[in-house]
Amino acid sequence: MELLVTLSKVIIAISIVIVWVLRWDNIVKEFKEYGLSDLTRNFVGASKIALSTLLITSIWYPGLAAIPALLMAFLMICAQFAHFKVKNPFSKHLPSLALLVLSLFIAGYHYGFFN
Repeated sequence: MELLVTLSKVIIAISIVIVWVLRWDNIVKEFKEYGLSDLTRNFVGASKIALSTLLITSIWYPGLAAIPALLMAFLMICAQFAHFKVKNPFSKHLPSLALLVLSLFIAGYHYGFFN
């Protein structure tokens, strides 16, 4: 189980880097489509990168994992609402939905739900 949790943390962190660093132009376009400000976009991006960093750090310091995982889950729920707002097809919902599930899995594990 510990390996799955570690793998989930790495998947989230790599996904965030790919989307928020390597695909920045797409993020700018999407946030405009959602009607959200540049300040909101930058806050969300900085938050996701910081939370991803904490999740990676929690591989060695497990006590750090639960809160960043729950905050990441909250941001992924917000992403789901943004996709619903602009009536995106379900395929556009899948990445943030997958990261939501992984974030809840990490939090649940660290809160002892899977013991």
